[in-house]
Amino acid sequence: MRINKYIALSGVASRRHADNMILQGRVKINGQTVAKLGIQVQENNDVIEVDGKVVSPKTGAYYLMMNKPPGCLVSVKDPHHKKLVTSLLKNYKGKVFPVGRLDYDSSGLLFFTNDGQLAFRLSHPRYKVEKTYEVECKGIITDSALKKLQNGIMLEDGLTSPAKTNLIRRNETLSVVHITIHEGRKRQLRRMFKTVGYSVQNLKRISYGNLTLGNLDEGKFVLINQTTLLALKALVGLK
Repeated sequence: MRINKYIALSGVASRRHADNMILQGRVKINGQTVAKLGIQVQENNDVIEVDGKVVSPKTGAYYLMMNKPPGCLVSVKDPHHKKLVTSLLKNYKGKVFPVGRLDYDSSGLLFFTNDGQLAFRLSHPRYKVEKTYEVECKGIITDSALKKLQNGIMLEDGLTSPAKTNLIRRNETLSVVHITIHEGRKRQLRRMFKTVGYSVQNLKRISYGNLTLGNLDEGKFVLINQTTLLALKALVGLK
């Protein structure tokens, strides 16, 4: 199998992140640093190391979701940040990694797994998995601004796809909007709202595919039940 798939099945990272690890020189096959992507490996014959540790395909898959607090970095490892989301999982027995982006200052639903195939499909724009956020912004947001968000916003990295919006409330000091997108660009929603003239004060993801945050306390996590998991896999064509 391809080396990035092997690493994903080992529960270390998604395929995309595994490719980044390879390019960073963090992966070895039989003691030799991997120099290029797409290399084939044999599970029973090759020894694969990531960051100096031998890894092997998973024997069991884990799935959970967290209510990420703000001021916490979505990363498995970062020498420049002390507070990582994985530190909130220190009492969890399974080895998992976060799927997709959620800004340092943002909060809400974050999905974790060691299922590389599911992680890849949930993150890939081809599968258009919808994510809904609760956005609080300063001032009275206008109907025309909401319409622009719905139609797509031209950002420096291109036009965003159309979004769904639901105005929850607005007054002279604050507006609250639920917005659904299927993209995952860096700080996308903050940039979209800024382009239409509004500063985001708080941003919270409240759903991801069929997963909903509900009343899960901030900083806590729960395991995904089988019914919910099967529905989540079905969204991206998995059984």
